[in-house]
Amino acid sequence: MGYKRPKDIKTFHIRAEQILTSMKVVLAYSGGLDTSVAIKWLQEKYQAEVVTLTLDLGQEEDLKAAEEKSLMLGSVKHYGLDVREAFVRGYVFPSIRANGLYEGKYPLSTALGRPLIASKLVEVAEKEGAQAVAHGCTGKGNDQVRLDVTVRALNPALKIIAPVREWGLTRDQEMVYAREKGVPVSPKKSIYSTDQNLWGRSIESGVLEDPTVEPPADAFEWVVRPEDAPDRPTYLKLAFEDGLPVSLDGVELDPMTLIVKLNSIAGTNGVGIIDHIEDRLVGIKSREVYECPAATVILEAHRELEKLVLTRHELNFKRTVDSAWSELVYTGLWVDPLRNDLEAFVQSTQNRVTGTVTVKLYKGGLRVVGRTSPYSIYDTKLATYSSESTYNQKLAEGFIEIWGLQSRVSAMRNKLQKVTAS
Repeated sequence: MGYKRPKDIKTFHIRAEQILTSMKVVLAYSGGLDTSVAIKWLQEKYQAEVVTLTLDLGQEEDLKAAEEKSLMLGSVKHYGLDVREAFVRGYVFPSIRANGLYEGKYPLSTALGRPLIASKLVEVAEKEGAQAVAHGCTGKGNDQVRLDVTVRALNPALKIIAPVREWGLTRDQEMVYAREKGVPVSPKKSIYSTDQNLWGRSIESGVLEDPTVEPPADAFEWVVRPEDAPDRPTYLKLAFEDGLPVSLDGVELDPMTLIVKLNSIAGTNGVGIIDHIEDRLVGIKSREVYECPAATVILEAHRELEKLVLTRHELNFKRTVDSAWSELVYTGLWVDPLRNDLEAFVQSTQNRVTGTVTVKLYKGGLRVVGRTSPYSIYDTKLATYSSESTYNQKLAEGFIEIWGLQSRVSAMRNKLQKVTAS
């Protein structure tokens, strides 16, 4: 029998395309509109079996509701994983030791969570025998880079699908599509777009896009307005061992509890709001607003303790290392070997970063007012101006002579050249 051309050639091509594109996809699922619409879009465009994955990083959302919504929309399976402990120990801890701040202000809260999400996407995809992973990132932000780079490094064979980046729908068009496909569209709880985990909360959109306008009070959930904070200062003692916080006011706490408690204490005192102009990896300057109460306190206390126990040369070089480490994390290069190289140096300095720091919180202000460590290289007898000082002031004369030698010679030469020229 010879080949018979189908009567309906269009139907034939559609069926062939369906066979070629049918796959299993693991989708990072938040339960929001974008990723809910993505389930239907993946099913329609790729004829995909969609497996959804929701991670608990401390965002205080209903994971059970996300699972129910995912299955209702037709996903074949849902994973809900509590990764808070892994997030703190594997990502936040290294950031504390490296004083993780992008451009000197942003504690990398969202950025730290993305490589963990990517690694779990790969893990579930390999377990499920999926050919692709998907996420709800746009083509304008940093998160697409953080997820894509990490996934490709961990498993280059996986296809990466970014529905929002690919479909190019406006918000209004997305709403219409959602209604057509039976995706529940709930009224927005807030005019702001937010992302949060244990280490911080990012707030975007609305009036916040105007850098001339002060963020309104309704943008914040963790931090009270400084003017509404208590009229009396709050003092707390934060103890560190090997560069990591281990107790608060003398009470040993597990890492998650300590961070949650500090978020509450600092936030109540109006501490932890970050408002700055940020350089996104994709080349866009953006006005970014964050709430990071615990991170703000811990990082400031950690830096002050380092000053007590590390030499000037260590501190100067570590600032360079810390900045490079933060840049790698922000720009999505968690998997780059350089991060491990930098952390090897950081770790070698942290064995002495043990001690207690006293912090004063008052109406949005944060100040370290005391620090102590068994490894302190602060010597009162050397530093004091009293008669008990052991410092031999006569030694300063020779030091000054040598320290300023080249400056003095250069100045003399310049003066001589001016005289000759005249």
